[in-house]
Amino acid sequence: MLLLSLLPVILCVVSVSSSGSQTCEDTLKTCSVIACGRDGPKGEKGEPGQGLRGLQGPPGKLGPPGNVGMPGSPGPKGQKGDHGDNRAIEVKLANMEAEIRILKSKLEITNKLHAFSMGKKSGKKLFVTNHEKMTFSKVKALCTELQGTVAIPRNAEENKAIQEVAKGTAFLGITDEVTEGQFMYVTGGRLTYSNWKKNEPNDYGSGEDCVTILDNGLWNDGSCQSLHVAVCEFPA
Repeated sequence: MLLLSLLPVILCVVSVSSSGSQTCEDTLKTCSVIACGRDGPKGEKGEPGQGLRGLQGPPGKLGPPGNVGMPGSPGPKGQKGDHGDNRAIEVKLANMEAEIRILKSKLEITNKLHAFSMGKKSGKKLFVTNHEKMTFSKVKALCTELQGTVAIPRNAEENKAIQEVAKGTAFLGITDEVTEGQFMYVTGGRLTYSNWKKNEPNDYGSGEDCVTILDNGLWNDGSCQSLHVAVCEFPA
């Protein structure tokens, strides 16, 4: 009997709780047993349930980057590394550069020697000429530029070779410019061989300080300013 008398109240409460949008005043029109009032204060948070914990949700959006922090203190200095082995490379490079300079110098000399016709070899000497006539000073300069010297016969064989190369009057590397009457090699030292023409040297006119070889192989003293064939000698 008690349950039957409370049934309208229970139905009324259920009706109110199931209609979230219905106001208390509207409910009073249909249920006279419900008294309207204000919402009470929020209750305390209950204890966590005893059931299994749900799955973790997806990560949220990446937040904005933070401010750059202050640089940290420098770390300890590392150990000194091994020296690179560049010395061998540097030595090789220096040797190659030296060889290139030598080859370039030899090539330049070879090109200049091509201006001469092939000369005559005698012993360990090579005598060459371009058959151009010039003063003695120019002959010396030319032979020096080619890294040679003015032809100097030191025996009869070399004298014959110079005669055949010159095919005319040519300067020899012999003068008495330093001391009159004392003929010396331009490379230094007194004569060890001579082939003077009869009555020569005579220093005719007191201006014959240079020596020439004639087409017959004999020697004569003459002016250094005269023009004669240039003959140079080189080690063979």
